[in-house]
Amino acid sequence: MGKHGEGSHEGHHEGHRELEHEELLESMSEKLGFTPHILEILGELDSESLKKYNRCDKKLLSDGALPAKVKILIALAVVASKQCERCTVVQMQSALKNGATKEEIMEVMDVIFITSGAPAVAACRDALKLLK
Repeated sequence: MGKHGEGSHEGHHEGHRELEHEELLESMSEKLGFTPHILEILGELDSESLKKYNRCDKKLLSDGALPAKVKILIALAVVASKQCERCTVVQMQSALKNGATKEEIMEVMDVIFITSGAPAVAACRDALKLLK
């Protein structure tokens, strides 16, 4: 009977963990305005990783000494410098949701070009389409 009881408890724990990661994803998606696919994958593979990501994301998406919008625009420049095209789309979506204007974004594009060159600007091709 001990083994059966342990199995039942384990199944309950798994169900709770799944619900927890689903709620966390929903909360993060509300802040971002969309759900990045990588977060879904992280949640499925390891809910603890998703929790860690969420703690970092909360810092980025909340006002502190710098407004959230500014921190997101900085993040856009950083991921562009890494030439991560998908990341630039995600940061652009977040920047727009957090009130970044076309003019602010185009100034960030100048910073990207000056600091990281044409390849970094090219990584923003799909992200820039969101401004149309």
